[in-house]
Amino acid sequence: MTALFRRDPDRVLRFFYEERMVPFVGEFCAYMARVRRPYRMVEDEELARIAGSMLHGGIVAVAEPQPIRPFDLAEARRWARSGQTLFILDGVSNSHNLGAIARTLAFFGFRHLLISDHPAQTGLSDSAYRVAEGGLEYVQVYKATSLPDALQRLRHDYRVAGTALGRGVPLETLEQDPRPIALVLGNEEQGAPAATLAACETIVTLPGSGQIQSLNVSATAAILAYALRPKTNENRRVHFPNPLKEKPKRVVARKRTG
Repeated sequence: MTALFRRDPDRVLRFFYEERMVPFVGEFCAYMARVRRPYRMVEDEELARIAGSMLHGGIVAVAEPQPIRPFDLAEARRWARSGQTLFILDGVSNSHNLGAIARTLAFFGFRHLLISDHPAQTGLSDSAYRVAEGGLEYVQVYKATSLPDALQRLRHDYRVAGTALGRGVPLETLEQDPRPIALVLGNEEQGAPAATLAACETIVTLPGSGQIQSLNVSATAAILAYALRPKTNENRRVHFPNPLKEKPKRVVARKRTG
């Protein structure tokens, strides 16, 4: 919630909170009052109804979702030139996993997440935002059509690596390459499709003890994100301005759909 208000409060349309959260929401309420949008204190039962879940933490914001942008190869080339690793999801169907991965990427300072048009691939949902704990306010999500073709085009600027269970090599054994890595993570049960893996230059795996067959895809992403975390000045922590302390933008009435 704090990340949403700090990064893009203009997306917040309505704001609700329980009495116990009053000491923590003053700045948010002040912003909503300045831009003349509704906010109020409600009972737990009503807050759960608004949130559609009991897992609301005492605060609920009704907000416009972050748009998923179409994948742009020219933009990806700019990321590669600045050494930014790219994480890619193909067929990851559980929105909780997507949210957990976004949270991990934001924690380590990654900025972009590419998802495929696989029929099973989840998009941005309430549960993804809830599990991301603000991570989706710092990680921009893009969507590629025909991911294998997109991976082939990426190979000029990125070293495209797939992940697979029981095959491939450990990440740390890869030979040095001037290109940053574009890392593909597949479906929780079947892994990445054969066509996607065929478009990769190399396959990496996490060697385990053999006692458990595999890790959850979000756990795999967390381990690999740590190994690939940004280390250059270009990718260190970015300090964002706080819009809550700025003069409010002119409010334009927006037509709601749905």
